[in-house]
Amino acid sequence: MSRLYFRIYLAVLASLIVFAVAAGLLWRTLAESGGPWQGAEMVAQFAQNILPPASTDRAGQQAALEKISAGLAVDVSLFAADRSLLAAVGTPLSVREEEENERGMFAPRARGHQARLPDGRWLVARRASTDRPFRHVPGVGVAVALILLFIVVAIVAHPVVRRLTIRLERLQAGVETLGRGDLSARVKVEGRDEVARLAISFNQAAARIEELVNAHKMLLANASHELRTPLTRIRMGVELLKADANPARKAALERDIAEIDKLIEGILLSSRLDALIEPEVKEEVDLLALAAEECARYEGCSVSGEPVIMRGDPALLRRLLRNLVENSLRHGKPPVEVTVTREGGRAALRVSDRGPGIPATDIETVFEPFRRARHANATGTGLGLSLVRKIARHHGGDARIEENAPGTLTVLVTL
Repeated sequence: MSRLYFRIYLAVLASLIVFAVAAGLLWRTLAESGGPWQGAEMVAQFAQNILPPASTDRAGQQAALEKISAGLAVDVSLFAADRSLLAAVGTPLSVREEEENERGMFAPRARGHQARLPDGRWLVARRASTDRPFRHVPGVGVAVALILLFIVVAIVAHPVVRRLTIRLERLQAGVETLGRGDLSARVKVEGRDEVARLAISFNQAAARIEELVNAHKMLLANASHELRTPLTRIRMGVELLKADANPARKAALERDIAEIDKLIEGILLSSRLDALIEPEVKEEVDLLALAAEECARYEGCSVSGEPVIMRGDPALLRRLLRNLVENSLRHGKPPVEVTVTREGGRAALRVSDRGPGIPATDIETVFEPFRRARHANATGTGLGLSLVRKIARHHGGDARIEENAPGTLTVLVTL
């Protein structure tokens, strides 16, 4: 009984049981001590109109009483004004003084109904005993109707509740499949209720997890490939240094070591950006001043635009600017122009060079890790533009190629 749909189903059935019991008790209370008994009122009315006068002998009154009560399944007794029995049909009854009704209407009681006729006589009636209760007891029909209602609602409620909870079970199965390592696990979205919205959220989360894990797998695979080249050169350089300590070989060895350090730093930064939701440091940064400081480190780089103050991580924004400028100087031709403006409530950073541009098919792939699209013998780690896009998105923006034509290339970063 730990299944959710069983709990909901049993709750519905329990509610119906309570409803049926309450309705039965209410009906019984009203029937026994509530409003007037319509059958007894009918007998009283007939008695007042049909009974012979009080002076009629007992035989005449007995015959009239039997005629009146024929087919009514009641016990009826007729009393004189002094409460002496004149006639009776069925079980003889008695007059109770505490229940006199001077208006002549029957007073309903659990033990019978009685009324005083205009000529002073008393008429007492109640339901007669019978061996066939289902035919004469009015409550049987109501009870049968309530039981049928209970059965119908129970049958109808089961598929309704089951349809709701089976979607939750499918969602649970999807979570378990994802937990076992199947990152392609998704659940079917049905309806427009809370369960459907939960399924949509699960699919979005699963897609994001799959994207991150695949990105890390690709990053590690490419990193292992990229590390082989400088490591091989270092190994060869070390072997050559054993025989000849050539200064040129030493310098090449130092460049290879620096390249490995830069590659490892880029991999670690990329992984850290994937793990972080918001920047670790939030400070007010003048993007124009920051661009001027970075461009001052390179020849052939100029800065223009307007001061734009934004909140962000200064170290990450420096790395973004440095990667863009170095990428333009490495693959393009000077001068490199950096422009800072404010557009629609956002900071817009443009870095343009005079390079050959990139193929149209590589406009998006250049932002993937370890992609080099400019030319076959391109240098660098292949992480520069990938980190630029991640840092931009980390600050609520994005990076894209804005202009790509022979002789010019512009990268636009919004923050």
